[in-house]
Amino acid sequence: MPDVGEGLTEAEILKWYVQPGDTVEDGQVVCEVETAKAAVELPIPFDGTVHELRFPEGTTVDVGQVIISVNVGGGAAPEAPAAEAAPVVQAAAPAPVAPAAEEEAEPQGRTPVLVGYGVAASSTKRRPRKAAQGAVPAAPAAPAQAAPAVVPVPVAVPVSVPEQLNGHGPGAGRPLAKPPVRKLAKDLGVDLATVTPTGPDGIITREDVHAAAAPAPAPAVEAPAPVAEPVAVPAAVQAVQAAPAVSTDARETRVPVKGVRKATAAAMVGSAFTAPHVTEFVTFDITRTMKLVEELKSGTDMAGLRVNPLLLIAKAVLVAVRRNPEINAAWDEAAQEIVLKHYVNLGIAAATPRGLLVPNIKDAHAQTLPELSASLSELISTARDGKTTPAAMQGGTFTITNVGVFGVDTGTPILNPGESAILAVGAIKLQPWVHKGKVKPRQVTTLALSFDHRLVDGELGSKFLADVAAILEQPKRLISWA
Repeated sequence: MPDVGEGLTEAEILKWYVQPGDTVEDGQVVCEVETAKAAVELPIPFDGTVHELRFPEGTTVDVGQVIISVNVGGGAAPEAPAAEAAPVVQAAAPAPVAPAAEEEAEPQGRTPVLVGYGVAASSTKRRPRKAAQGAVPAAPAAPAQAAPAVVPVPVAVPVSVPEQLNGHGPGAGRPLAKPPVRKLAKDLGVDLATVTPTGPDGIITREDVHAAAAPAPAPAVEAPAPVAEPVAVPAAVQAVQAAPAVSTDARETRVPVKGVRKATAAAMVGSAFTAPHVTEFVTFDITRTMKLVEELKSGTDMAGLRVNPLLLIAKAVLVAVRRNPEINAAWDEAAQEIVLKHYVNLGIAAATPRGLLVPNIKDAHAQTLPELSASLSELISTARDGKTTPAAMQGGTFTITNVGVFGVDTGTPILNPGESAILAVGAIKLQPWVHKGKVKPRQVTTLALSFDHRLVDGELGSKFLADVAAILEQPKRLISWA
């Protein structure tokens, strides 16, 4: 699993586009993975024939783990391993079988992986563990004997039986696991010495710990032991993926927290318990802005572009930021500094089939109204298609969330991490309103501004929110205040 360059530690395999035996070319997309918040297509850096898919769709894989092997020698994949199941497939086949990212032939360099420059072969040198007497790295003596070891064989290690890699057997040492995994095991009460590793170099992964902690409907999971399929599926991973756990009376369903939901949960908890939130509200007459929207739709200047209330609200926010620049800032806890941003990367919260995404329009402050319309349309359509890149969701300075599309009057939005304010737009409704001394039906909406009270005082937040409302009440201020 390559590092896509965003500091991510894992990704979920959404879809394989190839199968064992397929011919692939350098640069061909072989799979789609979901990182913390985006779906990314991964190309293969080899010409050859797919030898093995190491993980099935739906598996969460740590960065650095081998997910696909390719025979680049021009010939067919080795025949012998075909009947032997996982341990033989894991054994280092002829040199052409890729990826060689976990081979230690060139420990100083980086080998080709699916995207980017790849991961270092191994930054930590470990003393090879002693294999048990008579242990043969290649093929087990008999399928019956191999069954316990078929599923969780680690990748490219000099020991063939995983029990000898993780505290089982004569040469056992301290189980190999990253600190977060050790903490998880401690929290779940799992003894790492009893866990069978499936990670590279015999490292225990989070999935291994969860599998060890899960109540064992083990017989059902054990079924894949006589594997004759081309995809080697670790038993620990199968245990984790064994569908949402449904109680016998179907009154509850447990859904694994991963992907976008996991990233959103972590970001919201971090924001809510780090930044002291204050939320202010304003209700106002937006009728003139709605009339302007209709005029722009019928005009030639915006022909072919999407014009809606969100476009003018976004433009009003940009004008209000110019009048109150301190609202466009961030709190640097480590440096104990307030970082004032002299640009606006305008985030738009978008509900997608994969969950909530907040991509942002880079340098929105410098865009004209037609340019902003085009950027908004592209941003929203890309998000809904699941094609938003991680880079598109980084560097935001201010966010708008439009809860009004669901008929909601307003809300108390939580700050996007790294930003100081977020504006929630409520539903626009026809209501009785005092206009020019008479009660008339007018289009009315409510805005809610949440801000970080560490760097945004009540005065600044109030002025900013009042400016946005004033612009939308009298949209000619988009020109006079710009």
